[in-house]
Amino acid sequence: MLTGIVAHRKLVAAALFCVAFVFGAAALYATRADRKPDSAAAIKPSAAGAPVVVVAQAKRTDLINTLNLAAEFRPFQEVDVYARVAGYVRQMKVDVGDRVKAGEVLAVLEVPELEAELQQASAAVDSADQEVIRAKAAYDEAHLMYSRLTEVLKQQPDLVAQQDVDEAHAKDETRKASWVAAQSAVREAKARRAKYRDMIEYSKITAPFAGVVSRRNADTGALMGAGTASASQSLVRLSQLDPLRLILPVPESQVPKIHIGDPVQVFVPSTGHTLSATVARLSGAVATETRTMRVEVDVPNPQLTLAPGMYASATLTLDERKQALAIPVEAAPNIKDGAATALVLDKQHKIQQRRIGVGLQTPTQIEVTSGLEEGDLVLLGGQGQVQPGQTAEPKLAAGGDSK
Repeated sequence: MLTGIVAHRKLVAAALFCVAFVFGAAALYATRADRKPDSAAAIKPSAAGAPVVVVAQAKRTDLINTLNLAAEFRPFQEVDVYARVAGYVRQMKVDVGDRVKAGEVLAVLEVPELEAELQQASAAVDSADQEVIRAKAAYDEAHLMYSRLTEVLKQQPDLVAQQDVDEAHAKDETRKASWVAAQSAVREAKARRAKYRDMIEYSKITAPFAGVVSRRNADTGALMGAGTASASQSLVRLSQLDPLRLILPVPESQVPKIHIGDPVQVFVPSTGHTLSATVARLSGAVATETRTMRVEVDVPNPQLTLAPGMYASATLTLDERKQALAIPVEAAPNIKDGAATALVLDKQHKIQQRRIGVGLQTPTQIEVTSGLEEGDLVLLGGQGQVQPGQTAEPKLAAGGDSK
């Protein structure tokens, strides 16, 4: 009896173990079935069994290819103004921040020795003028005597000795030479006087162009050396701030696309303003250190709200297409030599592989020059999971247009 009960219990335990094994295997299989590869999620089958593909419509739009660069403002002109003659500063007429006009007096020097030199030069001119008058009178007398003797010799050859005529001629020539020399001395004396007058004018330091005094290096009473001396110091630094130069470092690869007159949008972070300008000049050379070319943009600054040293963000329009046929960049991932391959879904929902011509490229869109027509549907993803000739159901990408 006891032996039968034990045998019965063993049979029940074996049956329960078999049931538990079967349910455990079924649960494990279901878990693995749920963990399918993520790569299959890109293309999902529709209710009819055809894969669903994300598409976009080829449509016409304005394409603009731009280049954004960080740039810095610099003065249009900037110069250190030196004295032309050495002297003491008698008066400083400007200070830092003053706006001046071209030709306006910035400072006046005191050079006493120049006044004395000018007086001597003026006296030398007067003396030379008197010498000219005296030499002219002597020449007129000698020339008159020679003319009379020559006339007498023609009418009565035996009345005047030839030696007297020759002496009169020599005297005439000598007095003429003295008169010419006196005239040269007058011109020389006047040139010296003009020199000292100019040097006295140089004691007035004037602005070479309209601008703003950005630095003052001298005060009243300071001794300033002439600008030709190596140890001389400038009186002021003058900067032209209207307009300003905006210096753009254009990468070597973009240099062929930049031309004088191209539009530039300038954003100044410190003021929050956006300005419109154009490319004013190109350096014409690529710097070997940075592989960039210097491009300059003239930015108007009539109110002086901008200052040299400020940074700005410049946007240059490299290329533009009006109403170009375009598709998203995802539709043609491999572009080579102006061409690419795209998958197109036709009206029968059949996938076609087409060779398309590619033009202007922007960060988000590509210009199609051939191979597509407006309204064609191109696949955006999962190209490796479908084949040409296969039937698929289209799903328009977000932001796409439907026909």
